[in-house]
Amino acid sequence: MAMTSAALLPINTTPQIEPANFLNLLIVDDERAIREACREVAISLGYSAYMADSAEQAFRALDAQNFDAVLLDLRLPGGGGLDALRRIKERRPEAVVVVVTGFGTVQSAVQAMKNGAYDYVTKPFSVEELKLLLDRVASHLKLKSENRMLREKVKSKQGYGGIVGRAPEMEKLYRIIAKAANSVHPVLILGESGTGKEMVARSIHYSGPFRDKPFIPVDCGSLVPTLIESELFGYVRGAFTGANQSKDGLLSMAEGGTIFLDEVGELPVDLQAKLLRAIQEKEIRPVGSTRRVPINIRILAATNRDLEHAVMQGSFRRDLYFRLNVLNLRIPALRERRQDIPLLIGHFLERMTRTSGQEKMLSDDALKAMLAYDWPGNVRELENCLERTYAFTSGPLIHTIDLPPEIADLPQQDSPSANGNGSAKILPIAELEKRTILHAISELHGDKLQAARLLGIGKTTLYRKLKDYAAQGYLS
Repeated sequence: MAMTSAALLPINTTPQIEPANFLNLLIVDDERAIREACREVAISLGYSAYMADSAEQAFRALDAQNFDAVLLDLRLPGGGGLDALRRIKERRPEAVVVVVTGFGTVQSAVQAMKNGAYDYVTKPFSVEELKLLLDRVASHLKLKSENRMLREKVKSKQGYGGIVGRAPEMEKLYRIIAKAANSVHPVLILGESGTGKEMVARSIHYSGPFRDKPFIPVDCGSLVPTLIESELFGYVRGAFTGANQSKDGLLSMAEGGTIFLDEVGELPVDLQAKLLRAIQEKEIRPVGSTRRVPINIRILAATNRDLEHAVMQGSFRRDLYFRLNVLNLRIPALRERRQDIPLLIGHFLERMTRTSGQEKMLSDDALKAMLAYDWPGNVRELENCLERTYAFTSGPLIHTIDLPPEIADLPQQDSPSANGNGSAKILPIAELEKRTILHAISELHGDKLQAARLLGIGKTTLYRKLKDYAAQGYLS
């Protein structure tokens, strides 16, 4: 029976302390019994619930108040449930809309999901079904809120030169970068592969007096040994076979600016002597030329090697090491600043969202797995992991099973993950399949249809497998 009052009816008639997960829910249904039942369930879950018995009443409510979620019956007086959905999403794009439909009109619910609905429930539904559904909505809204706050933190807490990180180790690094930026002396940047040495070098350059001049990065480890000299110092026409015209070297191209020698420890010893001479005398001699060319550049160098050890071994010149090491700074490995991992994840996911237009978020378990991983490839590995996972995850939520195996399959301390000889335990494919299915359903709070969609299997297949697991005693 439809409600006769035209007023919006709040369910809370006495002041209440706002719950920690305070959310506003609008229940739109022309059946009073349904509205009342949904209201009671919503209250028990910490929602502040409001009711409307028609689309027009719902629109007035949406104009007057902000709602986090809407429970919308698709069969309202006068019809037009899909049109009501469209108008609701126009008024409140951020609102999570769950549609209610009769069993015989599931197709309309599917169409509603294509038009922006979060999920649907079919009449008649049980209290437990509604509780699970509203629990998922609350979890979804919580994740969206956390990701939004995380993005704001990233914007407000980026470090020096756009570097992301607020760990104490990074704060110390920023102070050193600021001092180095206002100097003209060579700087030696130390750090493992993937920590962001070039980004630090760019921060030093673009924050200092050379900011309007060229910044020339040189990957010393990737240059062909026989061509390194000509690449750095340039050459004149006829200097060697194939030199049909003269070419400036990278040191000349950086005139007035900064040359960044990445992985400088990979330079051959004979070229190290020529580089030292160029730094000391501030001039270079192109290959095949008798003329010396003056240069005015700043030297920034980086390496993931222990240069002191290389000096002792004789693979790196001591005098060049001291010349480059006038100032030095060390970038901490990612495992040494784990508190920055959520900030970095938020930063990369926001960038991917801007590029693709699709917003994706990490589940709590996926974030825990990424926090537990040691990231031997550091920030670069983290970025590549997110890019790969983002591309291959179909839904809006990234789960642990979506992550690369080396992260998703990290053994738990309290679970036997190795056999007697210490090697990883090998599980049958059927066991892996069972664990994946049960884990997916658990992550989705019992939503079997969504689990089937994310797993890429039919719902009939999923129900058959669950029946088999129940017969084996794995399900209660």
